[in-house]
Amino acid sequence: MTPNATTTETASTRRAPAAPGALPLLGHGPALLRRPLDFLCSLPAAGPVVRIRLGGLPAYVVNDADLVRSVLVGEAGRFDQGVLIEKVRPLLGSGVGTADGAEHRRLRRLMQPAFHKARIARYAAAMTAVAAERSIAWQPGRTLRFDEEMNELALITVARALFSSDLGADAIIEVQRSLPLILDEIPRRAMLPDALLRLPTPANRRFDRAVRRLRSATRHVVEAARADGTDHGDLLSVLLLAEDEATGERLTDDQVHDQLVNMLVAGTETTGATLAWTFHELARNPTVEHRLHQETDEVLSGRPAVFEDIPRLPYTLRVVQEALRRYAPWIILRLSPGEVLLGDVRIPAGATVLFSPYVLHHQPELYPDPLAFDPDRWLPERAAKLPKGASIPFGAGSRQCPGNVFALTQAVIQVATIAARWRLHPAQGPRIRELARGAVVHPTALPMRCLPREHSYAQEGDRSPSTV
Repeated sequence: MTPNATTTETASTRRAPAAPGALPLLGHGPALLRRPLDFLCSLPAAGPVVRIRLGGLPAYVVNDADLVRSVLVGEAGRFDQGVLIEKVRPLLGSGVGTADGAEHRRLRRLMQPAFHKARIARYAAAMTAVAAERSIAWQPGRTLRFDEEMNELALITVARALFSSDLGADAIIEVQRSLPLILDEIPRRAMLPDALLRLPTPANRRFDRAVRRLRSATRHVVEAARADGTDHGDLLSVLLLAEDEATGERLTDDQVHDQLVNMLVAGTETTGATLAWTFHELARNPTVEHRLHQETDEVLSGRPAVFEDIPRLPYTLRVVQEALRRYAPWIILRLSPGEVLLGDVRIPAGATVLFSPYVLHHQPELYPDPLAFDPDRWLPERAAKLPKGASIPFGAGSRQCPGNVFALTQAVIQVATIAARWRLHPAQGPRIRELARGAVVHPTALPMRCLPREHSYAQEGDRSPSTV
């Protein structure tokens, strides 16, 4: 049977096989919490759709690329966000990341102008400036916590793109103060019962205070920008000016505010992790690193990258695409609004359905030698052979991340800008492990030493260009 998702009865439906290892009362929850990547990567062997238990509730894990695509863009693309999104609604409000159905489609239409190519080109100035400012400040030989450095770089970049005028200066400071605390708390809150989230524990109080501070600062800048009435070329201006073509309606201040917070959260965690993993893989793969340096030297000659350079940086783009494959989001959840067939497996109405881009991106039948870091997988002739649902670092369908082009543009500009000036060499320390935190795979810690490009190969003779 050809994999599909439909609500039509077929002659041969079956129940999804159950994953082994469920514990009484707890189900597969402990495995998903303690070793989520190992657990999810073990499930494709059990079938394209596998039933697990989260406590006493069944959930269905989809392991097949065609079926995942059906969940995202086929008839089953009607799937809702699910109950877990309510855990973060105090932060995200009624933004595009939390809305469903007609409201989600309306918000996406209103946001589309914010991500047109001409607008992305304007945001690119902030991407270049932030990467140049931070990398110039690094000291030769200094060891950085590079994962934290890239998270902060991503945070400042998206904040500047959101609030480019002086009106947003205070908001950017508050974003830097509060958002890291909030992002660290989201995974814990997603797993805890609602009753525990209402208790006045120190962690709950810290989260609530940070959310209040962040929302107060961003709400203030929205009100000030509305009163100012000037198009500053930033994301905030686009949202304030956006108008629904069908109804003529504009976003209210509260709606604009919620979109800003959604963008801050989405644009910080994923991009920060991608940048950190990219330099980790460059350090582990001298041939890839050398090819990227050859390209940046030829195109940039040591200067920061700008938007107009991107077409001349195809290998840098492929390096970023491979980092997005290798370290994709580890879990996405949906809720079935009605009874649905995935292939020949019947999914009941109201069931939780989840899938893992990370698992899909590591299936050897889709990506031979999946643990190898091979940017040339993304040469056009090779990428064209992949099934449509095989690469989903930003999701797909109506819920595809609206900022995917923004994120790719940012990553290419900032990887090239940093690589034009520095090599990042692993510092001595514990082995780097993959940590599933939030929806993104992070490094446990990533200490790296800054080596100036003009001296770095001479200092590291075993990794000189002549030996790679």
